[in-house]
Amino acid sequence: MNIGILGAGSWGIALTKLLSGNGHNLTVWSVDSDEIKMLNESREHLTKLPGVKIDNSVSFTTNVEEACKDKEMLVMVVPSPFIRSTAKTIAPYYTNQIIVNVSKGIEESTLMTLTEVINDEIPNATVAVLSGPSHAEEVGKCMPTTVVAGAATREIAELVQDTFMSDFFRVYTSPDVIGIELGGALKNVIALAAGIADGLGCGDNAKAAIITRGIAEISRLGCALGGNESTFSGLSGTGDLIVTCASKHSRNRNAGFLMGQGKTYKEALDEVKMVVEGVYSAKAALKLSEQVNVEMPIVEMVNKILFEDLSAKDAMVMLLTRMKTAEDKDLIWK
Repeated sequence: MNIGILGAGSWGIALTKLLSGNGHNLTVWSVDSDEIKMLNESREHLTKLPGVKIDNSVSFTTNVEEACKDKEMLVMVVPSPFIRSTAKTIAPYYTNQIIVNVSKGIEESTLMTLTEVINDEIPNATVAVLSGPSHAEEVGKCMPTTVVAGAATREIAELVQDTFMSDFFRVYTSPDVIGIELGGALKNVIALAAGIADGLGCGDNAKAAIITRGIAEISRLGCALGGNESTFSGLSGTGDLIVTCASKHSRNRNAGFLMGQGKTYKEALDEVKMVVEGVYSAKAALKLSEQVNVEMPIVEMVNKILFEDLSAKDAMVMLLTRMKTAEDKDLIWK
């Protein structure tokens, strides 16, 4: 296929490596001219994904029309805060290409998922999602990875599956686009909490509790918003949450760790030097939970730490000393 990659950060370059290895013809776009110059000269991203060499057949450009023209598929790999502006930029050049969104987040101002944002800027566009536990650092090295492709129709999901699947990159399909997107966005907020706990030195028990209760919060909200419960126990739910909470590659976990050690979120972002999606999704997650009356205590505490100057230590105590309750309120005593 002829494919345009919109975004040349670590994930964009890792997917470029994957898709070029699968035999597709690729044009990679970035708004950053210095980034494109570096990629053209070195054939690797020296700062964000060093050591991952890109085949000479791949083109790099700052011309968005060139990235979209005569393409059958466009892959959106820009950070979530820039999805709307990028969709608006490519709209004049959209000619019924399949758009595959691989970014994760919720737009704070509208509470839209990212596919909804894309469709808001490009009405009637065919938009699919690809998500799961998939750090760029490992995909770029062709390490075994498994994800899920979601789309409104089986045909589109299977086309995405066929395009991305390789001998190290396995792709499942699902019709639950909203569930996949919410799992991918909300796990970043929970990963901040897991990192904060690590920064406080809380230990493995606390990490396991945050992951377990975190997926419970994600499932409650996701199901209330139309997602399927099985999705949240799958690759884009539990799978992505585990890797984002535990991995050394996780920018959300690493930012949380710095906050647990006493840094403000702005200081943590400056040190991580990459977009930390959980910071941008935290307010949106809390607003959504309030709209549908779903309790999300971990998300609430992350918001208080980020935006209300609550100390990480006090937040942990508040979580542990909440009103007593059952683990699953739907289970009935005999």
